[in-house]
Amino acid sequence: MKQQNFEVNNAQITERFRSLRKRAPERFEKRLNLSWSNWGFGQEHLSDSAKRLEKAGLSFIELHGNHYGPALGYKADETLRILHDHGLKVSGVCGMFSADNDLSSNRAMHRQAAISYLEREVPFTEEIGGTYLLVVPGAVGRPLAYDAMEFHRSTETLRMCAALFIKHGIKAAIEPIRSAETSFVHTVSEAKQYIETVNHPGVAHINGDVYHMQSEENHIGQALLEADGRLVNLHFADSNRSTLGSGSLDVHTIIRALYLLGYNTDGHYITFEPLGAGGDPYPAMYGKPDRPRLDAMAQESVRYFRECEETVLSE
Repeated sequence: MKQQNFEVNNAQITERFRSLRKRAPERFEKRLNLSWSNWGFGQEHLSDSAKRLEKAGLSFIELHGNHYGPALGYKADETLRILHDHGLKVSGVCGMFSADNDLSSNRAMHRQAAISYLEREVPFTEEIGGTYLLVVPGAVGRPLAYDAMEFHRSTETLRMCAALFIKHGIKAAIEPIRSAETSFVHTVSEAKQYIETVNHPGVAHINGDVYHMQSEENHIGQALLEADGRLVNLHFADSNRSTLGSGSLDVHTIIRALYLLGYNTDGHYITFEPLGAGGDPYPAMYGKPDRPRLDAMAQESVRYFRECEETVLSE
């Protein structure tokens, strides 16, 4: 029986993976770094979130970028104390870009808000030991374009802030998001074009998300290989944007592609972000946490991923 197109791509990645394992087995000794993006936990104290992630066996956390104003957001000293108490380090910060702080907005005050937001969030990311800050070119929850100039406004605005990332040693990680949630930059290829247009050494990396990639990419594994050395973080949830193992995501092929990239090294993360289906996930940050459900979700997602990883590596 003739293979379907995705099966052909799967087979190519599997062949390359097995060939590399034979040639360079030492490249497969270290396991992938697992993290969790905590903004989906809603209105929960950081100590409760940290306790959950420690119990699930995680070593890293991606923090909610919640410095929406000078008086708002995590305080560095308290944050580091809480995380240290639970054996956690910060992988990076999930930058949050709504219509209120949209890099691409046709309202100058909202672009200024995006600049001010980055001026708070980038130094904080350095202070807590994070390595990247996720940047969304256009507001999440706004799938309709303002006009034909939003790409230009976004790249222009981010270029104004790009030196911040170099000053503080933080990687700006551009995230492509599905067209149901944002109006532009939906694929790895488009993220690379965006980075090239910004044309600044402070903006050079990509944050992937397998949920968005299911909708926008021809093949997730091939898109990850296309991202190559630009990929620093990959948001993870199953095909239903829920607990890993509860949907139909081809986890094995994704893991093979990541090992081909040499992604199992320091400074590269798989970050769970099971937000649930819907058009705009941002309201989740204000929700009341269902702690038993979140505890089970964390435990099962980590267990399932490690099981898949060991299965692939024992082939």
